[in-house]
Amino acid sequence: MKPTTNIPPRELTIRAGNGTLSFLITEQDGTAAFHPYTVKSGMSLSANLREAFKEQIYLHGLFTKAVLMVCSPVVLVPREDYVETETFNAEAMYASVLTGHKGEEKLTKELQELEAVAVYAVNKDLKMVVNDNCENVEVTNVMLPVWRHLYKRYYQNGERRKLFAYFHDKSVDICSFEQRRLHFANTFDAQHAHDALYYLLYVWKQLGMNQKEDTLFVIGDMPHCEWLMNRLSTYLTRVHTINPVADLNRSPLAQIKDIPFDMMLRK
Repeated sequence: MKPTTNIPPRELTIRAGNGTLSFLITEQDGTAAFHPYTVKSGMSLSANLREAFKEQIYLHGLFTKAVLMVCSPVVLVPREDYVETETFNAEAMYASVLTGHKGEEKLTKELQELEAVAVYAVNKDLKMVVNDNCENVEVTNVMLPVWRHLYKRYYQNGERRKLFAYFHDKSVDICSFEQRRLHFANTFDAQHAHDALYYLLYVWKQLGMNQKEDTLFVIGDMPHCEWLMNRLSTYLTRVHTINPVADLNRSPLAQIKDIPFDMMLRK
């Protein structure tokens, strides 16, 4: 299944979430189709992906490019530390911050607008399956396009401090920006709304944010959304949900049902 130079540009995006798989196929004319895949229990995610390539007709074409989006924790390194270190060791850096990712490949990507370098892990078997089926493969992390978007769309406008919460894969990524870079970024378990409320308010307090003047922006697949927003509003004056369709100027990807926000940001 190797692309040739005669086929029209056709891109495949594979999202490997927390026990989930989904696919986005972008055609030459800009149209796109989103395909969630029902993962079989008792099989690894890489085994499920291999089965998907065999079984699903929509994956039987040729692709000029494949992008694998992984949902793994990210370690952020100041760009100056990365550039000024002659022998930067991504494996050692990642292991010094996070445990439980031995045997996974560690990748780096510069976030120039945020003056940072992201270090993230990818399952080697998962990557191998994609490489076996597609020739031109890029591996990224689901949070990288989200951070870039939030920074450009919200942080650079206005004087108030802002906190952002992106709910996905039964977790919540909370971040803030200061002095033209990521000031805080961390992932918390958010399977239950009470836990999500606790973590959001804890980070808000930890960062010393103003209850009446600063703003919390929330987006994504929130547990018990109405309850959570009501509770947040009792503690914080300025709480806003981000509507992806309006936020992305009615982008065709934003109007696809059930597509994760990070996949909407694929160009």
